[in-house]
Amino acid sequence: MSHKTKKKKKGSSAVKLIVLIILLLAALFAGSLVYINSMGAAYKPKDDTIIQVDIPQGATVDNIADILEKNKVIHSAAEFKIYVRLKNITSQLQAGTYALSADMTADEIADTMAKGKTDMVTVSIPEGYTEFDIADKFTELGIVNQDKFEEALKDSSWRDQYSFLKDAQKSDHFLEGYLFPSTYLVSNTEKPDQIIKQMLNKYKSVFTDEYRARAKKLGYSENQIIIIASIIEKECGADKDRAKVASVIYNRLDSGMKLQMDSTIQYILGLSDSRKDELTIKDTDLESEYNTYKHKGLPAGPICNPGESSIKAALYPAKTDYLYFVLSDKLDNTMEFSKSYSKFLKDKEAYYKAKKAAGNN
Repeated sequence: MSHKTKKKKKGSSAVKLIVLIILLLAALFAGSLVYINSMGAAYKPKDDTIIQVDIPQGATVDNIADILEKNKVIHSAAEFKIYVRLKNITSQLQAGTYALSADMTADEIADTMAKGKTDMVTVSIPEGYTEFDIADKFTELGIVNQDKFEEALKDSSWRDQYSFLKDAQKSDHFLEGYLFPSTYLVSNTEKPDQIIKQMLNKYKSVFTDEYRARAKKLGYSENQIIIIASIIEKECGADKDRAKVASVIYNRLDSGMKLQMDSTIQYILGLSDSRKDELTIKDTDLESEYNTYKHKGLPAGPICNPGESSIKAALYPAKTDYLYFVLSDKLDNTMEFSKSYSKFLKDKEAYYKAKKAAGNN
């Protein structure tokens, strides 16, 4: 073999080695990018449940990563530390209270903390609010766009996500009754579906298997119990009367009487934003599946979102023979109950007389 041939072979081997090294480095670089990207991915891409995360003053990046992992908004504290160090933003992470979720990427979490976006708002939703009252409140606070919130309420995919909604009414108002009244911590940039999900999850935690078993024992579905609870919520002004109001509802249903609840008429009027302080006879003639003056049985769906006290009253009604109730002449929001219509008329007259004497015409 000639000297030239040997040189060519050596040169060829060197080129091959260089190409191999380049390919290995490229593969290593590509693998590193894949690994870095995987570290930056959301922990649970489909879980947008908002979690309040408190980062104390003086917290190091190690502390922050551990807190995030403990609150289950990231998969690994170790990976998050590597990620923010590679991004060179460790010194930018700020203390504060943050609204985070497991569907946020590491970039989104880090960006939120670097910018100090601690725009948390505590929102209390009272018992008895309708879905439109809730939409109004979040809109007034500047948290949501009302049209988008109301559109999210109609999204039929909620039925697939929550089994208890499969029994709900078939109209666009199928979330009415299940947006549980409570105090919620939300951010000023909250999406409507994230707020709705929080409220549905709260309902899910309140209406337990024990409650479902009790509803079954009573011979009513979960949705029917929520309808009854919503009427109790709207009719009652005093906690001590809830179980008695529940008994009147069941006694009327059992006897085949119409419920004739003013609260159901107010709900109909509320759908067109025309609720009144005092109803007229004409109002009770409105054509609607919610009109319990015209139709026997329960209205088409819940007429508000009841609290747990009203749900308990619907599940555990008092044992009475009452068929009527009216506000008491004590004017303290308590009720007078009766089993005869004549007694009801006397109680009603006493209430209006006391009301007039008090100057509340």
